[in-house]
Amino acid sequence: MPCYCEQEVLPAIHASLQTLLDELVAAGKVGKESMVLYVDDGSTDGTWDEIMRLHAASPSRVRGVKLASNVGHQTALLAGMEAALEHADVVVTIDADLQDDVRAIEEMMASYHAGHDVVYGVRRSRATDGWFKRSTAHLFYRLMGALGAKLVDNHADFRLLSRRAVQQLLRYRERNLFLRGMVPLMGYPSAVVYYDRAPRQAGHTKYPLSKMLSFAASGITSFSTKPISLLIGLGAVFIIIAIACFIYVLWRWWRGEIIAGWTSIMLSIWFVGGCIIMGLGIVGEYVAKIYIEVKDRPRYIIEQTTENEQERAE
Repeated sequence: MPCYCEQEVLPAIHASLQTLLDELVAAGKVGKESMVLYVDDGSTDGTWDEIMRLHAASPSRVRGVKLASNVGHQTALLAGMEAALEHADVVVTIDADLQDDVRAIEEMMASYHAGHDVVYGVRRSRATDGWFKRSTAHLFYRLMGALGAKLVDNHADFRLLSRRAVQQLLRYRERNLFLRGMVPLMGYPSAVVYYDRAPRQAGHTKYPLSKMLSFAASGITSFSTKPISLLIGLGAVFIIIAIACFIYVLWRWWRGEIIAGWTSIMLSIWFVGGCIIMGLGIVGEYVAKIYIEVKDRPRYIIEQTTENEQERAE
């Protein structure tokens, strides 16, 4: 569970998860060594202190990883999965906002035992979202599908992964992470579990409009080069229009007609200029991602873990 300034909501989500774990262990559906691993993504509040408190109360059931800085939701998720891999046969990722139904994990485990390496938690509906968020989400999934990315509709980052699925996911070395597009690429047997998403119980969303737009742009540029192909086609259309305009101007000149044209010329300049700048921006996004990838910097740095702190105290 990646956590960024989630001090308020952690006690509630932890209580829900511990109750579920107790039931699953008692039913023999998961091992008694099963645990919750919290990843503090550079929080500025008391999130890490709360994680340490939960660990102290239940050392065998709670572990924590504190990242040295805020690296973003997707990277924090991957850091948690990598940290859990040395202990776990199965990893379930879930957000810390209490909106995903933890009870769906039991059904995910059943699907895993039936032979699925990947189980996606999918919302039945977006009734809890506002009109704007609901509309833009549907638009995003349609756009990603049109651009060739394999996404599961209405699925975010609530999913189950088998050990081998996590191992293969860690082989993807890109820094521009878009996990909901990367996981389907692996091609392992998968299934879907539907659940009802609840409103956020405490705290506030860490994904305002600006971050959602940035996330969408990252997903598009990480999984498709079609925007560049579209630019080539758009450029060809503009050239054809320019040739047609030139022929029209010559025809008017040959007839001796005066061409006022100032407005049309200015509009054309602004329109074409805007398209050029937009095209340069799209190409620049890809160049920027190449720049980030070739530096090959670490995706995250772990500052400390609950085990380190416990050893230090002892």
